[in-house]
Amino acid sequence: MSHPVHLRPETLENFRPYLNLLARLHLGRRLQSKLDAADVVQETLTAACASLGEFRGETDAELAAWLGRTLARRLANLLRHWDRGRRDARLECSLQAALDESSARVEGWLADDQSSVGERLARKERAVRLARALEQLPPPQREALVLRHLEGRPLADIARRLGRSTVAVAGLLQRGLKTLRTLLESPE
Repeated sequence: MSHPVHLRPETLENFRPYLNLLARLHLGRRLQSKLDAADVVQETLTAACASLGEFRGETDAELAAWLGRTLARRLANLLRHWDRGRRDARLECSLQAALDESSARVEGWLADDQSSVGERLARKERAVRLARALEQLPPPQREALVLRHLEGRPLADIARRLGRSTVAVAGLLQRGLKTLRTLLESPE
């Protein structure tokens, strides 16, 4: 359930895995070769620390949404920089919509037959917890799960990207899901 946020700069660090996941999903292949999602997230958290007084929410889920909007603005600025174009407000709006959609995909992944779909804020909190659990997986398992379940890529495409056979990728997915379920079932 949602609980009040005790907002301090250290509190923002709890959202790093969630922001890493969203940033990774939205950098795209073209920008992933030029930018590191972790660097973008660090810049986002630095900007958020500088503007903590602007946050008007009371829960972790509201904080996650506020940080997501901060990330969307940072990504829009980076896209403009790399495109060397002038500011396009439509880009910011479409990027925010894409981030919201990714966040919804993460939340939707959580809404399987084992979990009840609660209010929107509860799903946002579970999405943050999922991102933290994903960070604990070995990188190949994490990559396979993100590509399959969050980006919706076919097994053959994942195998090609990871340089493994489809059987090996299926094993990564199976082990990753098993570990992920264990991590999500344990108390934080």
